[in-house]
Amino acid sequence: MSVTVTPSAGSPTVLTPRLRLVLVLLLAAQFMLAVDFSILNVALPVIGAGLGFSLAHLQWIGTSFALCAAGFTLLFGRVADLFGRRRLFLGGLVVLAAASLAGGLAQSPGMLIAARVCQGLATAAVTPAGLSLLTTSFPEGPLRERALGLNGALMSAGFTTGAVLGGLLTDLLSWRWSFFVNVPVALAVLLVAPAVIAESRPGERPKLDVPGAVTVTFGLLAVVLGLTRAGEQGWGAPATLVPLVAGAALLLTFRAVERRVPAPLVPWGVLGKRSVAWGNVVGLIAFLTETSLVFLLTLYLQEVLGFSPLAAGLSFGVLGAGTVVGGAVAPRVIGRFGAPRTILAGGLVQALFTAALLGLGTGHASLWLFLGATFAGGVGNMLVIVGFMVTATSGLADHEQGLATGLATMTQQIGITMGTPVMSTVATAAMSGTGAVAVLGGLRTAIAVNAAVVLVGTLAGGLVLRRGTR
Repeated sequence: MSVTVTPSAGSPTVLTPRLRLVLVLLLAAQFMLAVDFSILNVALPVIGAGLGFSLAHLQWIGTSFALCAAGFTLLFGRVADLFGRRRLFLGGLVVLAAASLAGGLAQSPGMLIAARVCQGLATAAVTPAGLSLLTTSFPEGPLRERALGLNGALMSAGFTTGAVLGGLLTDLLSWRWSFFVNVPVALAVLLVAPAVIAESRPGERPKLDVPGAVTVTFGLLAVVLGLTRAGEQGWGAPATLVPLVAGAALLLTFRAVERRVPAPLVPWGVLGKRSVAWGNVVGLIAFLTETSLVFLLTLYLQEVLGFSPLAAGLSFGVLGAGTVVGGAVAPRVIGRFGAPRTILAGGLVQALFTAALLGLGTGHASLWLFLGATFAGGVGNMLVIVGFMVTATSGLADHEQGLATGLATMTQQIGITMGTPVMSTVATAAMSGTGAVAVLGGLRTAIAVNAAVVLVGTLAGGLVLRRGTR
């Protein structure tokens, strides 16, 4: 029997033991998925040597995952609404566990890439389904804000933790444990979740918008492919421009399709809401800038200060702590001042401390500035992210939560994918030679651009959202 949780006068205002367990299970799954985005980055050279990947094909270990995780998220978010969020959540975890086991046992490049494709598809299914279960399990208000705050903190911390954990597992055990570590977590959630998480889906199942699903999925796949190619071959290369143009054409076709079908994949009434549209703009800025900043600072630590990959990964533990603090504080700030003001405050803090990183030098004394600025910037970034999640999923009916969280997840994943090639291009173009000083000059230019994007994007989004929703 399907159940849809809707806010009402009788909705709980405190976390009951059952709700605590639901929260722990959903957060554990989301944290694991966030870790997967970065856990293999440090291990790529070792994997390439062990399985015989050529240098040119090594990037497909990450690209194959990112393509599927971003490209199929919107489709699976809507499928969760139509066919059951818990069903898709649990099914995705089964695929994730199997793909992770296969990846850890892989003996050839083809088998590893296939495992990463399946991991990406599982992530595209589990993330929006898990988020929509979170928003439908907790009524709109303080409980949902607290849950989304913890979710945002753990997802952002998971991205940082992935780099640290990947380095530790690769150094102490084997790169294969970067895959195996998912299996026990997924199995634990699969064993407990069916007993405590209620199914959630509409009583009447509308038809799936197949033309819309095909055009938006392939459009997103093409755009993400173009973005990843931009980081490798430059923005003017045919390998970059062809998929970007094809993706834009398919997304325009998707828009035309959605205006004609009776049951659109993405109802334009939802996208027309200021909270959804501008909330996702703010989310895109938040994820694009912070994840690309991690990339820039990784180059700084290794190329300028000479840190090892493991030491560089561990240095980001302070950033992870900042995101946890920001996630814990954000619900209280939102409860007192509202999401738009929280977005504005968080954006200003993130921009200020990103700009402070322009003071980094070639000596190890700069490490103190690095640690302080990344901690405070992480707090600000998390205020923006939680404000974005609350804004983009509020004021919508339960049957639209899968769509809303699918959009939010797609925004997050495109931001993560887009940030690195954009900032890499800026940094490379600004480098005037080789050596630590030249690298630092390019990184400073990219950091300045990063801070400006944060400031302009969050100010614009926050001010528009303060005018209210329609």
